[in-house]
Amino acid sequence: MAEYHETQKLAHWWLWLILLGVASIWVYGIYQQLYLGEPFGNNPMTNTGLLISTVIPLGLIFLFTTLSLRTTVDARGIHIRYFPLWSTLIPWDQVGHAEIIEYGFVGYGIRFSPTYGTVYNAMGHTGLQIIKTSGRKILIGTQRPEELRAVLAQYL
Repeated sequence: MAEYHETQKLAHWWLWLILLGVASIWVYGIYQQLYLGEPFGNNPMTNTGLLISTVIPLGLIFLFTTLSLRTTVDARGIHIRYFPLWSTLIPWDQVGHAEIIEYGFVGYGIRFSPTYGTVYNAMGHTGLQIIKTSGRKILIGTQRPEELRAVLAQYL
């Protein structure tokens, strides 16, 4: 039987613009206050506070560079991994229905939608809608719907 593997990253230019813009302000603040010796802002933080505040946007940049949505369809079932946050396997005996659908904006990351259930999305508006035998809904975004549809046909 065929297998399907897809890895998607959060590749939204506006997200990177925001993250890098915020981080650059804090990095400049460190440069100004620690290197040039001039207070950063009208009511400057302590050097320690400034360093800690800079770690947060830099940590978010690191998190967003490592985030990836990995989908695997094989003989075991449908494996969803939103690295490094979440991983789950849906065995075939728990899949009641699965189809490729088009959907509107549902957000990015791991979300809950009243219409689609738990949503795993990195980009786009096409995904695999799964309805488990328990009735629970799951939606997994995909950028290769035709390839996924062909592999699903072999297992369903």
